[in-house]
Amino acid sequence: MKLYQFSLLMVVLGGTALAQTQKFTMAEAVNGMRSNLAVKNISQFSWSADSKSYIQSVKGGYLITDLKTNKQDTLISLYQVNKNFPDKKLKALPPVKFISNNNAYFTANNQMFWVERSGSDWKVKKNYTLDPETANVKTLADNQTIVYTVKNNLFINKNGKVTAITKDSDENIVNGQAVHRNEFGINEGIFTSPNSENVAFYRMDQTMVADYPVIDWSVTPAENHNIKYPMPGKTSHEVTIGVYNIKSQNTTFLKIDGEKDQYLTAVTWSPDSKYVFVGVLNRGQNHLKMNQYDAVTGNLVRTLFEESNDKYVEPQHPLMFFPNSNTDFIWQSQRTGYNHLFHYSLKKGLIAQITKGDWLVTDVLGFNDKKKEIYYVSTQETPLERHIYRINWNTFKTQRIDDAEGMHSAVLSNDGNHLYDTYSNANTPRVANIINTANLKFTNILTSENTLKNYLRPEIKEVTLKADDGTLLYGKMILPTNFDANKKYPVIVYLYNGPHLQIVTNSFPASGNLWYEYMAQNGYIIFTMDGRGSSNRGLKFEQAVFRNLGTVEMNDQMQGVKYLKSLPYVDSERMGIHGWSFGGFMTTSFMLRHPEVFKAGVAGGPVIDWKMYETMYTERYMDTPEENPQGYNTANLLDKVQNLKGKLLMIHGAQDDVVVWQHSVKFLKSAVDNGVQIDYFVYPGHPHNVVGKDRVHLMQKVTDYFDLYLKK
Repeated sequence: MKLYQFSLLMVVLGGTALAQTQKFTMAEAVNGMRSNLAVKNISQFSWSADSKSYIQSVKGGYLITDLKTNKQDTLISLYQVNKNFPDKKLKALPPVKFISNNNAYFTANNQMFWVERSGSDWKVKKNYTLDPETANVKTLADNQTIVYTVKNNLFINKNGKVTAITKDSDENIVNGQAVHRNEFGINEGIFTSPNSENVAFYRMDQTMVADYPVIDWSVTPAENHNIKYPMPGKTSHEVTIGVYNIKSQNTTFLKIDGEKDQYLTAVTWSPDSKYVFVGVLNRGQNHLKMNQYDAVTGNLVRTLFEESNDKYVEPQHPLMFFPNSNTDFIWQSQRTGYNHLFHYSLKKGLIAQITKGDWLVTDVLGFNDKKKEIYYVSTQETPLERHIYRINWNTFKTQRIDDAEGMHSAVLSNDGNHLYDTYSNANTPRVANIINTANLKFTNILTSENTLKNYLRPEIKEVTLKADDGTLLYGKMILPTNFDANKKYPVIVYLYNGPHLQIVTNSFPASGNLWYEYMAQNGYIIFTMDGRGSSNRGLKFEQAVFRNLGTVEMNDQMQGVKYLKSLPYVDSERMGIHGWSFGGFMTTSFMLRHPEVFKAGVAGGPVIDWKMYETMYTERYMDTPEENPQGYNTANLLDKVQNLKGKLLMIHGAQDDVVVWQHSVKFLKSAVDNGVQIDYFVYPGHPHNVVGKDRVHLMQKVTDYFDLYLKK
């Protein structure tokens, strides 16, 4: 018996040891975390309208869980819907929006269905037929009326009757859609009033913006599809805001003074539906006015406050009114150097700065009105993590809610009494808890298994360096599997180092990317670091690159290079660099402005000349070419191609409408003119990012290139 147990133990241990030598395939390294290696998650979590239960999607329907009893039951199922479905039966239940536990709606077969519980079944209460090109659907607070776009115009469907809110025949006048190329936190163009009587919407006139061709090569002959792409210092689009009254069917445009090409942001309705608030930002992006407009007349009521900065002001969030108040709201601002919460009153102006410190608020979750608490997520502990806090808006007493390291995100119930907290860290794939905000006791509803447990995993070292001004820089180094400190290894530096992105965090997997681990399994060291200019470190950190994109960032990344070269197991003669978009710009910049450092580089979708990138982003960080000729010239890579010493592969999506294809095409022309050989590859049918199965092809190409030039 003892011998049998010993043998069985050896089989188990041997199997585990064998399993942990498994290597990633390229498909797993690229798409595995979204397919066979995906970490289990709670799907479509939401709180019930009465805050007494929570809802989640499962195969074939939705479950509801009572918070008091933890009793779980089917809320709605595909079977129940199909029993009473008027049209052809559904093969799968689409995402369902629950108005209450007894009422819901969803879209299927180009129709929008409102369903109502009837005993143990759900019956279709009514349905609206939608145009096949319907997009940007918004349901009003009455949960009956919908507003949506078809092509460039805006429509409303109330009680089955469709009315065109706009009738612009020119496709370059766009209504009800996000404007300013989704900068300034803008992700929608329809803003419905709380009382369901009015609809505010963006109207963007692009007729004055130069056409830019994007060619569809999949048809013969190829077809041109023009887009409007404003470039720095050139003519930009003009945006206005209309307010449509549903009863009178009349539209009034807000009387917003200022430059025609200024930016209109942070659009917010007052809770009483009387006013519309708009952040009016000048094209120079250094002066913001927060204006209040009368929704009926469109007249300016007052300017609530102004913000200015010698570099730029970047509003990212609408106003957030306190519960049961028509006058008091939260404004998020970086005016103190970090994104914090400010309490304003329409009657008294600034009441108080609510959060303070050398850290920033990343998300406001909501309120517990009875306890006068605001719940938020911040970098208060460390820039490498996110944690959940609450603060009393009268006493400013602050308390951390979660107790585990890592990256937390949360959803607060309507009454503020419960939090859905989900997090991961280097060693924890995903944990989801329900937290009782009264006593901070939590109920675990998910602890995901480690889907990577059977794979050969590399050692990952956290690296902290200092910039030339003493600023701390956070990075990670992924060592080769079966690492031998007596050997010398090739290194690949992966970087982005641009605004609005942070690569290095305490999250799962610890490496940050399974392709890094794939390369580590194949004998590479991977190094990645967030230098100045990147996100979530405050305004000084971000603005260090102002008017000189690509210079301070390279100085910081050179600190990483110096660190790597100091390590005895790094082969400094076999160093490579790779990045996409801003990272592609950085990769190309390194290969040309510090040509002695890297033997090989792969630049994807790179900005080559900032004069050809979009107006809003570029003018924020660089001003216009006329205002900052030196900055643009220094960052321009077209006149530096002759400096290339190493091997450079440049990759671009043929339908890229973000960093337009002309960037790399002009770079190729400069290479030809200068007699410089580079390697080049295009992905037909792909815009700025190569995704899906073709991304496996992309990363195999990147890998093969480094294998060709960095492996002995």
